[in-house]
Formats: sequence, C-alpha cells, structure tokens
Amino acid sequence: MERTRILLLTPRIGGGGAQQVMALLARGLPQERFEVHLGLVRAGDPGAGAVPAWVTAHGLGAERTRAAALPLLRLVWRLRPDVILSGAPEISFLVLFLRSFFPSRTRVLVRQNGTVSAALAHGGVPRYTRLLYRLLYRRADRVICQSRAMAEDLARETGIPCEQIAVLPNPVDLEGILAARGAPSAWSGDGPHLLAAGRLAPEKGFDLLIEALVKVRKRFPGADLTIAGSGREKAALQVQSREANLGSSFRIAECIDTPYAFFPGAALFVLSSRYEGMPNALLEAAAAGLPLVATPASGGVVDLLREQKGAWLAAHVSSDALADAIVLALESFGPGARFRHRFFPSTGDFDSQKISHSRAQASPDTNYRSALKKSTTNQQLINK
Repeated sequence: MERTRILLLTPRIGGGGAQQVMALLARGLPQERFEVHLGLVRAGDPGAGAVPAWVTAHGLGAERTRAAALPLLRLVWRLRPDVILSGAPEISFLVLFLRSFFPSRTRVLVRQNGTVSAALAHGGVPRYTRLLYRLLYRRADRVICQSRAMAEDLARETGIPCEQIAVLPNPVDLEGILAARGAPSAWSGDGPHLLAAGRLAPEKGFDLLIEALVKVRKRFPGADLTIAGSGREKAALQVQSREANLGSSFRIAECIDTPYAFFPGAALFVLSSRYEGMPNALLEAAAAGLPLVATPASGGVVDLLREQKGAWLAAHVSSDALADAIVLALESFGPGARFRHRFFPSTGDFDSQKISHSRAQASPDTNYRSALKKSTTNQQLINK
C-alpha cells in the first residue's frame, strides 16, 4: 500500500503545547501508513533529535518564520507531500500565503491552537492579524480546532464557513503518562502540592496563581506550588514569589518537555490561564486522574470541566476566585485522590498506544489519523 506523505510544520520542537502536539503526531502516526516529514523553521533545533528514526526532520535554517519562505518552497517541491499540516499561526500564515506556489495536489491543513478572539484582544499581536486570519485561512482545506467553542469563535471572528472547520481534540501521550505513574515523587514536604504547567507568559496567569497560593496557604499552611515551564516571565514570577515571602513553597521547574514527572505526589493540577484554547497540559493531567482546578479561560475548557467529578471551575479569572476554587477542591478529597474523568478511560483501561485522544465533543473516528487519511481520499478532506 502506498503511504501518504505528510509534512508537519512547526517553528521548533519542544517548549509549548502546540510544539508538543506536533512531536506527538510525528512519533505516533503509523509508519506503515504515513511517510512522515517534520519541517522546523529553526535550523539545528536540538528538539529535532527527539523524533524517531523513521521521521525525517528538515531544518529550514531561518531565525524568524517569515524568513523561511524560500526554504519552505524548496522543501515542498522536493518532497511533493500529499498533506501539509502546520502547527502554529505564524507558520500557518506563511504556508497559506505560499499555497498558490505549491504542487496542485498538495492539501493544506492548519491547526489553530488558541481562541482567535482572545488572541486578537489580549495576545499583543499586530492589528493586521485579524485581516491575515480572514484572508489566508480561507485558503486552507481545513482549519483544525480543539473544541466546538473554539471553532465557533473562529467562524465568528473570521467569517470562515463552518464546513471548512474541523473539531479534533488534541492527542495525548498516554504511554508516557502511564510510565510516569511508578516514578518516585518529585515533591518534598507535607503539601498539599499544587502543579501547573505551561509557557511562562502573561496569558497563562501564573501571577494570579502565585497570588492565589498566598491565600490558599492561610487555609493549608503546607501548600506549595511547582510550575513546569520556561519563558520570558520567569524573572518577574520569581520576584513576585520573593515579595510574597513564599520561599521554598514556590519553584519553577525548567528544561522539562512534559510535566509527567510531577504527577506522582501532586494533590491537584491548576490551570490559571487568562485565556486558552484547549491546553494539552490540562488533558495530560486529566489522563493521569489528577484533580483539576481551572479558570474559565475558554468556552472549551468550561464545556470540558463543567459538572465533571474531580474538577473545579473558578467563578471568574482572578486570584481570589482561583484561590476559592483551590481551597474548595482541597477540602473535598484526601491526599493522593485520583478521579476517572469522563473524557478519558480509567488509568486501568489504558492500552499501549502512544497516542490517544480526548473524546469530548468528538465522534469516535474524529482524530488526526483519520483526518489525514481522508484528506487524500475524498474531496471533503475531513469529515467533522
């Protein structure tokens, strides 16, 4: 059987959730059905070594995405892929701008990894970004969103027809999460231990979480917080922690690709974002059965966690509301509690597949593998 040749495009591998999704796809798409190529904007990216031997990584040799136009065109014409899947807005804009110069049979899918309205209002993007969404996203064969709420927001903000948008939940590395269950605890002290993960950026709301921790410690004096991530806000968060006299009850764990190592011993996972799409870190924590506390960072997050056993939603995005939700959660269960979240099988039911998918708001065959297969076998490309 002739394999489908797919080119996955991302600025780099490692760091944010969007890049981790592309790495998961590169590792998880079955090599008997797909010839997988991974295009990385930055040459010499150390993350490229994390992909398996059957995936061919290509460095485009650019420091900025817009400088990768000619290398990308050369790569596309050399590979002549059946499908291109781009994994970040900046590279999606470039791919769609260049699409007229690609081989005619190449199908283009773009993955939208955040809520467009929030990114336009609070993401610090140039004013012309809305115009780029409206003009360029129409050139995609499908735009992939992670939740129904995100898809509705995209259609509303850009005018893209609903039939051009597919809702596909993010892939999750269940095998890695299962393997981490038997690891020794990375925590010290009595706790309760709070875990958060993500880029150290304003939209993630870690400053709100630090403020919330101060309030939580009035009820639970032993409470501590670890944030697994890196980014430009590290210094500011550390200063905020010192000013709050948190001492050893707060730490930032950098240089890790996944937060799995902190799952054993964690009392709960906290999503403190001001706005979000459908964060992989939240899904990974849910797959591990951790209790969840989250801000109403997006319609997708609210829909996923509303009335979910083992999940607590803050009333609004603020440190006070977040602290109230954390305290309520900690008062509701004992140490080491784990929950079977309805959008994942129980941990005892996990199989050996490297990639599984959240089924929230998705039909049984709605996943990246079927989407990529359908993209080359019929004119509909992806059946929602």
